[in-house]
Amino acid sequence: MAGQATMRYIHHSAAGAPSVLALTEGPVPEPSAHEVLIQVAAAGVNRPDVLQRQGLYPPPEDASPVLGLEVSGTVVAVGEGVQRWQLGDRVCALVNGG
Repeated sequence: MAGQATMRYIHHSAAGAPSVLALTEGPVPEPSAHEVLIQVAAAGVNRPDVLQRQGLYPPPEDASPVLGLEVSGTVVAVGEGVQRWQLGDRVCALVNGG
């Protein structure tokens, strides 16, 4: 992925025990309209994350498959139409997918 910004995240390739989790690297997403991109400093693992890893809680169709519904960090990009948040804002969020 030379020249393209990457991020690290926990990926699960199949449903199962915690052993299906692996540290993975992939492209940094671009925020869509009315979305912000957060550089995550901390993420929480909650019951839906565990159920999703076990294959018992599919993410919404429009959500990221990345685990982590609770995050805190800094806004590093904003999508079209975003007015409330600005680059550098420190935020915490409950999101529909990591």
